[in-house]
Amino acid sequence: MASVFSSLRWLAALLVAGAQLLPAAHAQPAGELRIGYQKGASLLVLQKAQGSLEKKLAPQGFGVKWVEFPAGPQLLEGLNVGAVDIGFVGEAPPIFAQAAGAKFYYIGHDPAAPKAEALVVRKDSPIKSVADLKGRKIALNKGSNVHYLLVRLLEKHGLKLADVTPVYLAPADARAAFESRNVDAWVMWDPFTAAAEKQIGARVLADATGVADNYQYYLAERRFAEQHPQVIRAVFEDSVERGKWLKAHLHQAAELVAPLQGLPVDVTELSLRRYEFNVQPLSDDVIASQQKIADTFFELKLIPKAVSVKEASWKAAQ
Repeated sequence: MASVFSSLRWLAALLVAGAQLLPAAHAQPAGELRIGYQKGASLLVLQKAQGSLEKKLAPQGFGVKWVEFPAGPQLLEGLNVGAVDIGFVGEAPPIFAQAAGAKFYYIGHDPAAPKAEALVVRKDSPIKSVADLKGRKIALNKGSNVHYLLVRLLEKHGLKLADVTPVYLAPADARAAFESRNVDAWVMWDPFTAAAEKQIGARVLADATGVADNYQYYLAERRFAEQHPQVIRAVFEDSVERGKWLKAHLHQAAELVAPLQGLPVDVTELSLRRYEFNVQPLSDDVIASQQKIADTFFELKLIPKAVSVKEASWKAAQ
């Protein structure tokens, strides 16, 4: 894991690179940073609750507008149409968006968190292994990080996506279908998985350990990244600081975040334990990991064309 100091050195390099791309970037007029987030993105929810980013950007004359989305694919659409400047999503949404022509940069990522996404069944389900899912209905959010998780889990147990019936539903609708027994299993990320475990006794059949990294990515609209690298630097400095505070004050952080997520404190705390919060630049290994997902989706005809993750990385633009 990169140290905080190495991350901050990268952020300094980001600022310099942005200035090289646009020499007058430092003279850009102040404005408003629009951040796309999901309630499940606990660090951003904490930053919003504490107002830490507003304080960080105030000396630059920038305000902050928080725009909530139900899941990553919708957030990427918002980024693509210019409704937000920066977003935070899982692995799969950027690939679907890039294949659809969206213009953005991968500007950073949080460490892998394979235990923060899982496939669950009801506590009284006769399903004992992933192999038992053949012919079953599985709820998931189409184009999200768990889309890839499902593909890999099935593959590991000798099945293909065609061997099951995916039921594409947003998180709230998926839980309703799961509880009403309209689907046999549900593949989801935290805090939704933690909520299902704690509140209705859902049983984890498998998480992503050994099959998917489950990186979380920071994305920026291309022009905004080029014109305002100093704002991006402030965002990541604040994310590093708040992430360190969160891990050192886990229960206190859960007490702040849980009401905003509409969840009990113990659910949020369980979710926070499964994530790491330490933004880093994209290494060649992380780019390769993301490219593998993109290639898998293209082979399965889930995206209409092959994409190059490297071409969308800020690293390549420098």
